[in-house]
Amino acid sequence: MDLRAQKDDSPAQNELDIVDMPMEALAAYWLSIKKLLDAKRDRALLASELENTGERFIRHLLDSALSGLDADMLRALARAKASALLDEARRRFEMMGQTLTSIALAENPRLAFIRLCGRMGGSVIGEKRAFELAHGLMATLAEKDANLPVLLAVDHKQKDDRLAVKLLFYALAARRNGRQALHEYVPHLKPGPFAEGLSLAADGFDAAFVSAHVSGLRGQALSAARRKMRMATEMCLAVRAGLSYEDVFRVARSFMA
Repeated sequence: MDLRAQKDDSPAQNELDIVDMPMEALAAYWLSIKKLLDAKRDRALLASELENTGERFIRHLLDSALSGLDADMLRALARAKASALLDEARRRFEMMGQTLTSIALAENPRLAFIRLCGRMGGSVIGEKRAFELAHGLMATLAEKDANLPVLLAVDHKQKDDRLAVKLLFYALAARRNGRQALHEYVPHLKPGPFAEGLSLAADGFDAAFVSAHVSGLRGQALSAARRKMRMATEMCLAVRAGLSYEDVFRVARSFMA
């Protein structure tokens, strides 16, 4: 893994993800599928969508819709997939929140990394390699043509080891230059829990407040994602059952305030 080689088309940057999708956009996606099926009356469209869609939960639903599973089994499998994906996102949001708390506490970056290792799932990057990559990222940011939005990005879609290195970089930067210096990075970050938490830490808010605020934002994001997954499941089932466009739309509206 070489963070310095990361390009604009990094999957973590451009990959469609249900956590980030607005509810209305997700509903519009399934309504467009319904329109296409009504117009062409060819279930092969679902196979084509499956092949060309990167969002993992939507892929799961499309794959299930093409199977011989009944509605109850499809719902059960959708719940299982949702749980797995949300657990993964939660773990990565927690990694972000933990690092922000460490920054607010002015902890040693090595301690911050050790805490991250305790939360990472699967393979864990070694400490020496992680610090090498984090320092390399720091050097790359100083280059004239550095793509700051890509290099600084912190996202729940990033693999655990890549995310850990990015977070370690922020802990090192805070230690080296002081928390206030982190303000220069915030404008390059996508709005979300990490960007907001980093701004608070840079402003000098205490660790307990930063931790509680980021935790609240994480909870809101995951709760919204869970509702979107339920809506997508029911819309997929409605499309598969051949319900009218108006009825599929009724399903969507049932999940919206």
